[in-house]
Amino acid sequence: MSKSSCKGGRPPKIEATEFRCSVNFSASEHARLLSMYEKSGAYSMSSFIKAQVFQKPFKVFFFDENTRIFIDRLAGFNSLYRTFGISYDNLVKTLYLNFTEKKANAALIELKKLTMQLVSLNQDIVALAKRFDEQWSQKSQ
Repeated sequence: MSKSSCKGGRPPKIEATEFRCSVNFSASEHARLLSMYEKSGAYSMSSFIKAQVFQKPFKVFFFDENTRIFIDRLAGFNSLYRTFGISYDNLVKTLYLNFTEKKANAALIELKKLTMQLVSLNQDIVALAKRFDEQWSQKSQ
């Protein structure tokens, strides 16, 4: 019988951790550490603590559900405007094909007034979005 050179188990790590350190926290310090760890998104507590000890920068990403909803609705408005533009072109073609020029022009004047109101509303939405961005967005400094 020949001996097999195949060993079982996990392959050894390149740089195995051999030393362990212990730190004691008060209840408030531990709560603060846990909140920082949760915000960091690190995959383990030890990697988070190592990053803090060796002063590696970490980023905290905070997602506000209301902000996400606001941005989704703005994106919905943009798709609505594109749809409106296509429909507007089709409507103008249909008016000139099916009606006399006088009736088509009268309908287009009314459509122009409604379009002006829509443009005004769009400008208001853009102004509100800019104001929202200035007040609520969290920008890194």
